[in-house]
Amino acid sequence: MDLGLKGKKVILTGGSRGIGRAALEIFAEEGADVAFFSRNPDQVAAAAESLSRHGGKIIGESFNIDNIDAYPGWLTSAADRLGGCDIFIPGASASGAGATGDWQTCFNSDILGTVRGCETLEPYLEKSGSGSIVMMSSTAGVETFLVPQAFNSIKAALLTYSKQLGQAWGPKGIRVNAVSPGPIAFPGGNWEAIKGAAPDLYNATEATFALGRWGGPEEVARTIVFLASPASSYTTGTNVVIDGGYTKRVQF
Repeated sequence: MDLGLKGKKVILTGGSRGIGRAALEIFAEEGADVAFFSRNPDQVAAAAESLSRHGGKIIGESFNIDNIDAYPGWLTSAADRLGGCDIFIPGASASGAGATGDWQTCFNSDILGTVRGCETLEPYLEKSGSGSIVMMSSTAGVETFLVPQAFNSIKAALLTYSKQLGQAWGPKGIRVNAVSPGPIAFPGGNWEAIKGAAPDLYNATEATFALGRWGGPEEVARTIVFLASPASSYTTGTNVVIDGGYTKRVQF
């Protein structure tokens, strides 16, 4: 299937590893131009080098979203250098910094990073004619998960925001959707750390997947890319759970 991504301009935040990195690889392979940032300059450089082999325009820079006042400026600069923005994926999250229990960090990264990003890029997305936003929630936001913590509540709030924004911006030709990954394992990720520090929790979690195994970043990334692409042109206001059967609720 042709996803219609060749020449599209993609801005994704938090893209040097994990799900974000996997999504960037697919976008670049499909012929999109991409801009991204992450905290770690070495990881950014490695990701940019890998993405460049696909031949499109690649903008990869070290930036910390904790610097929230400078964030809109980075987004505007990235969009101008790309020549526009067709797709925005606000993926930078407090979970990447291991701060899931810190309310202020979660609010700044996951809420303000998403809201200010959408507001800043709205004129670019509207001008696109096929503007698309995919927000990153989590199964921690749709079911009770481990302990009460900032990350869970903030991710739940993003689902309400994405649904309402999809209604508000639909007349502008901008689609807004969300994805909610379950626990995903990859080198350097949170669950790798949990495997070493709390193996009983790791093993108990693994036992709950209906598919009997951990998911990988690329398995979430493929859904993100499809949902963001023109191939999914009539989908807006939805939340796609990607969890290998981890959650047990019935979703209508």
